[in-house]
Amino acid sequence: MTPSLYDRLGASAGIAKLVDKLVELHLANPVVKQRFLPYLESPERVGEIKRHSCAFLAMGTGGPAEYAGRSMPDTHRGMNISDAEYMAVIDDILAAARACGLGDDVQKDLLSIAWSLKGDIVRQ
Repeated sequence: MTPSLYDRLGASAGIAKLVDKLVELHLANPVVKQRFLPYLESPERVGEIKRHSCAFLAMGTGGPAEYAGRSMPDTHRGMNISDAEYMAVIDDILAAARACGLGDDVQKDLLSIAWSLKGDIVRQ
């Protein structure tokens, strides 16, 4: 039996590591960092975003998690995220996965999830 993507990500600890790296990369990415910089003044908000991201990713990859955050369209409504910004985030996801030592198969599965959400995020 093939392990779930959740398990291949390293369960909750691996997902937390991935999300931490992803936020770090977003803050350094010139295409999207302006969207994230305001949160630095609110560490509790950054923590909340990370917790929601971890729960969302855990639930969506077969883990024992319950996501209580907003839907993707609700979260991104009014942000008018461009295709270029979306691609920058995709690049950050793959870079974070590589930095966390995740293999090509896991990266491909993460990419598949990210692409499936594009319509819920871009130009909302």
